[in-house]
Amino acid sequence: MIGLFKVKEKQREESKNTNTRGSSVKKQSAGELRLHKDITELNLPKSCAISFPNGKSDLMNFEVTIKPDEGYYKGGKFVFTFQVSPLYPHEAPKVKCRSKVYHPNIDLEGSVCLNILREDWKPVLNINTVIYGLFHLFTEPNYEDPLNHDAAAVLRDNPKLFESNVKRAMSGGHIGDTSFPRCM
Repeated sequence: MIGLFKVKEKQREESKNTNTRGSSVKKQSAGELRLHKDITELNLPKSCAISFPNGKSDLMNFEVTIKPDEGYYKGGKFVFTFQVSPLYPHEAPKVKCRSKVYHPNIDLEGSVCLNILREDWKPVLNINTVIYGLFHLFTEPNYEDPLNHDAAAVLRDNPKLFESNVKRAMSGGHIGDTSFPRCM
């Protein structure tokens, strides 16, 4: 116990000394500390990469790029933005797909239907789990819990047509009235 009090006293003293010099030290929230730990322990598949467009000083906002190496979406490149709340891990990160994609579980506005980002989120989950969940959406799209109902119906009823639609969309074509930018 005595050691803990000495550490706390030393921290208070250091804080006081830095404040008297005019510099301000930003105190990290519990969410930032946990996120930092999660990011340092990432074990991503080789087809996934993380980047920090605002620099490493803004860990709470980052991007993940997924380049599937198998399945319908093989050869595509899909970018997701992550916004992490200071309440993390008690609150799931907000994830959006920046790449317009023909997918049953991602709508045309970039919303993602992944159960661990909604009702199944638990504080024991982490960023690595979310990235693997997103990666799994590209290797095993799920027509049973869709955001894009048209794509889900095509996947369910005619997987060959679905595969053709995915290839057309990824190469910058049209599906119905919707045009997709090239993402290969």
